[in-house]
Amino acid sequence: MKILITTECYRPIINGVVTSVVNLQSELERNGHEVRILTLSPDGHSFTEDGVTYIGSVPALYPGVRTALRVHRRELRPLIDWKPDLIHSQCEFSTFRMAKYIAVKLKVPIVHTYHTVYEDYTHYFSPSRTWGRAAVAWFTRKTLGHVQCVIAPTEKVRGLLAGYGVPGDIQVVPTGVDLQQFQQELSGERRLLLRKKLGLSEKDQVMVSVGRLAKEKNLEEILHFVAQSRNQAAKLLIVGDGPHRQTLERCAEELGIQQRVIFAGMVQPGEIADYYRLGDLFVSASSSETQGLTYIEAMASGLPVLCRRDDCLKGVVDSGYNGWQYESFDQFEQSLQLAFYGGDLLKRMGSNARAAALGRYSSSAFGASVEQVYGRAIASYEPANSRVFMLPAIK
Repeated sequence: MKILITTECYRPIINGVVTSVVNLQSELERNGHEVRILTLSPDGHSFTEDGVTYIGSVPALYPGVRTALRVHRRELRPLIDWKPDLIHSQCEFSTFRMAKYIAVKLKVPIVHTYHTVYEDYTHYFSPSRTWGRAAVAWFTRKTLGHVQCVIAPTEKVRGLLAGYGVPGDIQVVPTGVDLQQFQQELSGERRLLLRKKLGLSEKDQVMVSVGRLAKEKNLEEILHFVAQSRNQAAKLLIVGDGPHRQTLERCAEELGIQQRVIFAGMVQPGEIADYYRLGDLFVSASSSETQGLTYIEAMASGLPVLCRRDDCLKGVVDSGYNGWQYESFDQFEQSLQLAFYGGDLLKRMGSNARAAALGRYSSSAFGASVEQVYGRAIASYEPANSRVFMLPAIK
């Protein structure tokens, strides 16, 4: 099968969408399919390299995001001549317009993965959350009306789309993670080197957070909780970068905990597993996740999870077994005390976390499930101009 994947961002960018695309591409190719990628260029120039078509783009509204101002028909001609059997879109904006253009030309179906809960991002364009949510619902219905099937990473997302009134087939397929790198042990020498570089001693109790530093990730809550906690020995390691970093650094300083918060900055994908293993506990206060791949990566690394309660984590983080979900500071504090002063509880929960991640979220299972969705989409697809519309009977 020839599969074209369209996405606003691709390597070397690091985020959940790119991780999903790269893992899916790898699994599909391993299973004998031909895969090409259509994405946006980091500047205004279009080019093709190693099976990836990059379309010239400009900065967009959201920090770090880019968009193409037109469909770029000439640049898409080689992909049309390649004649993919199916298009799998990963984003709803400029590359989705291109996916629609190619799909109409070739009369092939589009499968779409809905990665982002946009109503959690409305502060970037709307002072009213109610108006923003209504706008997101309208845009989502309009966009997904053009696809044969929607893939939702979790039941949370399927419920959200149903609430928006999205028509058609919605299938829940958890995004898979290449878990191999997270199973390898960190050598003692490498651990000492990284801890020294970050100003951590072997005795430090370390909470680790991994991800893009943006307002919707709600990291200020973790900073305030660290400042209020009775456990003044624990340190917070923040791995990642983004537009909200300076705000977070100021917040840590104002709370007087700047000596207990380490901003590691951006880490290369091949090294990220080492940084998880520097921690004893993974923490997150985000409620904007569709699945939360960093939670799964942390669990595969043997870290229990302490996070704000979220529907996307049902069946992922089981409180008291492989981590805790909290709804208040008191619950956060109680869980933190259990984690660091509960004897061998943290070690046992870390083992449970790793077993849960390896059992449920392998990239091979992800690839196999998506292949089944492709088969169903192709089998049920009818081009718009070949469909027969029946007039209602006159009574």
